[in-house]
Amino acid sequence: MPVFLLDESLIFPHPDQSEPDGLLAVGGDLSPDRLILAYRMGIFPWYHEGQPILWWWLCPRLMVRPLNVHISHSVRNFINRKVYHITFDRAFRQVMEACSAIPRQGQSGTWIMPEMIDAYTKLHEMGYAHSVEVWEGDTLAGGLYGIALGYMFTGESMFALRPNASKIGFVALAQHLDKMGYRWMDCQQDTPHMRTLGADTIHEPLYLDILRQNLRVPDQVGKWS
Repeated sequence: MPVFLLDESLIFPHPDQSEPDGLLAVGGDLSPDRLILAYRMGIFPWYHEGQPILWWWLCPRLMVRPLNVHISHSVRNFINRKVYHITFDRAFRQVMEACSAIPRQGQSGTWIMPEMIDAYTKLHEMGYAHSVEVWEGDTLAGGLYGIALGYMFTGESMFALRPNASKIGFVALAQHLDKMGYRWMDCQQDTPHMRTLGADTIHEPLYLDILRQNLRVPDQVGKWS
């Protein structure tokens, strides 16, 4: 099946037209309107330097409800000892830059390039993209960022420079989302790290239904800090 080539029109093909590896479309731009449309359809950009913008649809999807996030004994111990403190939306760009710089097993280079950081920072300034910061004193020890639409939060990337920092950030995010009435955390790709936090596989029919049910409500736009 040929990959859909995007132009200036704000449109994506139906996800059932994606390639077996999940590639759905090529081209377009990283404008706020296009990014928001993509996330409403469960689509996200992921590409490396020298490539055009690649848009992906992955299913089965790894997801978890905020109330079902698993807190291990070691993570709970860190939380109880108050080793770190948590903030929201205080250092969004710094979190993205740290996610970009962290080495990742099986990956050469990063997909979080300067133009990606600029695009998501703009979404952050508009109140759609959010970050969680995990601090050890005045040092950023870990964090994560993602997109909040309707009752769903789609996580994009996380990093940890100190033990359990990203997991503690994820737990803090889940608790925050639950208080705000969010129902699902979309972890996108299946990784052992996310499964230790309680995420599980959601297959396409259910995932599409979750999108329909949870993205038809008004977005809670604005900074979390």
